[in-house]
Amino acid sequence: MYRTFPYIVLFLATTLLQVFFFDRLPLGPWCSPLVYIAPVLLLPLDTRPIVLLGCGLVCGLAADYAMGTAGLNVAATLPIAFLRRNLVALVSNREDNREEGIPSPEHMGRRVYWIYLVLLTGLHHLLFFLLEALSWQQLPQTALRLAASGAVTVGVIALAERLLTAKALRV
Repeated sequence: MYRTFPYIVLFLATTLLQVFFFDRLPLGPWCSPLVYIAPVLLLPLDTRPIVLLGCGLVCGLAADYAMGTAGLNVAATLPIAFLRRNLVALVSNREDNREEGIPSPEHMGRRVYWIYLVLLTGLHHLLFFLLEALSWQQLPQTALRLAASGAVTVGVIALAERLLTAKALRV
């Protein structure tokens, strides 16, 4: 990973956006985008597992500290960092995903990229909102929050990927 600066900027930007914009954005009780997971999803495909787990831990800790959630974000972010490599291998049958490059429609193919993005974001949000609710009685509300927040989060992460591939990684 010889281009670490763009990923540090991405981490800082998504964390600051999460804390100062998305957490304060009045989208109603059903939509709370969690865009701080973008660095975990957009690291190059050949990133070592320990780096992925470290990035997931740092992203989760930063969000927990800023939101005051005491481990909730870490508990939802570490599983997606752990499962990312296996999910890429599962949804993609192409050999070139082992090569260096960030996950993008151009590199992975449009269908595989969107499946990858939706599955990992959905898994993160499912864990986050289930742990936040801690009740099966609120399952319909949790499902609604999962769908609304997931859609907005996927859109913002896809936009971040476009910006990252357009500017930062063409060095």
